[in-house]
Amino acid sequence: MLNPINSTLIAVALVPIGHSFGAGPGQTAWLISALYLATAVGQPVVGLLVDRYGARRVLLGGAVLVIIAGIAGMIPLSVEWLTGVRVVLGLGTCAGFPAAMAVLRHHAEASGQGVPARVLSLLSMSAQTVMVIGPTLGGLLIGLFGWPAIFAVNIPLAGLSLVLALLWVPKDDRGSREAKPIDVLGIALFSATLLALLFFLMNPGAESWLLAVVAVLGAAFTMVELRRTTPFLDLRMLAANSAILRTYLRQALSFMAIYAIMFGYVQWLETTRRLSEEAAGLMLLPMSGTAVCAAAFSGRASGIRGRLITVAVALVGGSALLLFVHDGTGILALLALAALFGLAQGLTSVANQTTLYREAPADQMGTASGLFRTAQYLGAIVASTLIAICYGPHADSAGLHRLAVALVVVSGVLLAVTLLDRGLRAAEV
Repeated sequence: MLNPINSTLIAVALVPIGHSFGAGPGQTAWLISALYLATAVGQPVVGLLVDRYGARRVLLGGAVLVIIAGIAGMIPLSVEWLTGVRVVLGLGTCAGFPAAMAVLRHHAEASGQGVPARVLSLLSMSAQTVMVIGPTLGGLLIGLFGWPAIFAVNIPLAGLSLVLALLWVPKDDRGSREAKPIDVLGIALFSATLLALLFFLMNPGAESWLLAVVAVLGAAFTMVELRRTTPFLDLRMLAANSAILRTYLRQALSFMAIYAIMFGYVQWLETTRRLSEEAAGLMLLPMSGTAVCAAAFSGRASGIRGRLITVAVALVGGSALLLFVHDGTGILALLALAALFGLAQGLTSVANQTTLYREAPADQMGTASGLFRTAQYLGAIVASTLIAICYGPHADSAGLHRLAVALVVVSGVLLAVTLLDRGLRAAEV
């Protein structure tokens, strides 16, 4: 829960934080990007630590980091200070997903289970519920206690996470885990390459020179990893496993559209429709309810291709309908549109998590799961860039229509990738 709640609470806090410090949208946007950058880079690194040292240790360390960040976020020094706090939150909350997937895989194999589709569905529901309830919860917290409450809420949640990890997560098996060295140089080059790519994606027009940096660092990373006996990322495995690469691509494209709606739609509701933070958050409740219901009914290991096609069609249809939204569109129509995107959100994570579970090697489940989340946050960062480009200085209806056109293209690519994936057809046989 900790990662998605911090990804979404901030959606309704950008405007009041900007007012507190006299900061514009360009400065407050870093509050979104900072967590995504830290999470995108940190997830596979934390996943490797899960594979090497065990889920329990990593979960406990992550919970402590989140508690520290929650306390620091209550100190209103500046936007820059809060941006640093969001980086620490991103690193701390990285632990949850790769650790959960690794524990689940270990338990399933020890008990002789196949793909635990129902448990994967519950895992997705826990994230999806919080992810879309986040803006609503954030609006209520800000209304009652002010924007520092969106940081303070991490303290009890991370404390509970720490206690539950101590009580429920099995102790880590030492020995073989610690025998393998950590590829520090590989991690450093991967992080530098990914950061350069992310900074380019955040401002592609002004930072085009970063592509050359990405190419140089990427080449160095590839050379180092191919020579390692225990690399940070097994590039040969990834190159031979095209199915898992397509899963990462689908996750990135899906969440590019979903995050663009989650943040772009809320900004339009607050700016153009002049709704309060609480009301704008409540407008996303249909998205939350639909996402949870869709995830709940996805607890089967079969029918994955059909669900992924449904995701792409829902995103194409919802993005096209955004073209007809204007300043006077009725509330019921706006609620129905949010529900359509919720359908895509609820189905995509369960379906893609199930394919990831099938495709990832057991001893690399933590790292593979970390890369899965990196793909998701790459989509989120591109979504933030799209919002900035399409809206410009004001989140008006014309900007929303430009965003809709971009999302129709993104969703169309996702539909084509899904329909042409022969691996999905083979898995259904």
